[in-house]
Amino acid sequence: MEPKIDILITGGGLAGLTAAIHLLKSGFPVTLIEKNTYPHHKVCGEYISNEVLPYFEWLGIDIQDLQPNRIQNFQISTIKGDHVKASLPLGGFGISRYTLDAFLYKYAALNGCVFIHETVSDITFKEDEFQVSLSNKQVIPARIVIGAYGKRDALDQRLSRSFIQKKSPWLAIKGHYEGSFPDGLVALHTFEGGYCGVSKIEDNRINICYLVNYASFKSYKSIPEHRMQVLYKNEHLRKIFENSTMIFDQSMVIGQISFERKKAVDQHILMIGDTAGLIHPLCGNGMAMAVLSAKICVESIISYLDGTISSRQELEIHYQNLWNKHFNRRLITGKIIAGILRKKQLSSRFLRILMRFPSLLPLLIKQTHGKPIMNK
Repeated sequence: MEPKIDILITGGGLAGLTAAIHLLKSGFPVTLIEKNTYPHHKVCGEYISNEVLPYFEWLGIDIQDLQPNRIQNFQISTIKGDHVKASLPLGGFGISRYTLDAFLYKYAALNGCVFIHETVSDITFKEDEFQVSLSNKQVIPARIVIGAYGKRDALDQRLSRSFIQKKSPWLAIKGHYEGSFPDGLVALHTFEGGYCGVSKIEDNRINICYLVNYASFKSYKSIPEHRMQVLYKNEHLRKIFENSTMIFDQSMVIGQISFERKKAVDQHILMIGDTAGLIHPLCGNGMAMAVLSAKICVESIISYLDGTISSRQELEIHYQNLWNKHFNRRLITGKIIAGILRKKQLSSRFLRILMRFPSLLPLLIKQTHGKPIMNK
């Protein structure tokens, strides 16, 4: 068995890496376990709100070094092609996870993070200590474990998390493209059985990522056939695809994406990012949620380690309350909007109202976004 460590992070995506960098900046050693090497692509909308910029600046992260695509405007359309545009209250930027995660990984390693490239097979908690088992039979004892391993993982099955027991109907499909798409715009276009996010990322590439209900997808023989028969019925999507060429050899696909409620603290593991809760992609900004969840989790841990929070139970309650405070409204709003836009008649009425009263759209955007993340 390995020597006991104080803080162990399972998962090296946006949330896990942000948590590691914050802890290191605050003087706490960190070990992070990630099964993949960097860089690697992830299925993600790759739009992130500017609300993260003050916090990234405090961490010493200069996003401008990555030359992201600056985004100021938002567009949404119905299946019939009705659409409405609005300015984003805070603005944002497009950056690929391929580039961003690798950048954060190098920054964390430079600042002393210990990385283990293995798969976590199990986590148990007994007598106030975690035992983290790896696929290579290594067992690492830890005082605190942060779960940052993503939307859905075999580890969720091992931990018997409640959401994993239910089948989810959602399938996500992503590709990077070269082609014609307006600068400064993030667009969300609905189609029968799903919705699609489109925006530019670095190097003038276009990220197209869409979520589709498997029941409506399975009757088609392939992704291209489904795209032409279903997505093309929205004239905005048809024009985007017809004027773009995919850079990837093939689309990236992940299934069983669950929007069921998750616990932010599960079996004493502090969950962050998508591991703690997932917002519907049509509401955007899951990346900013991941960053903020890492911040509030780490600040809670630091308060526990310096004695401000007196017990593990108090730590867990404190973090769960902070999660609810920051994200419950976003998740509920996202679920409501998703439900509206999945129904033809409701979505058409919804868009007509927004077209008649365009000032309502920025107000809705604010409900799924947060305020600038300032370090306390």
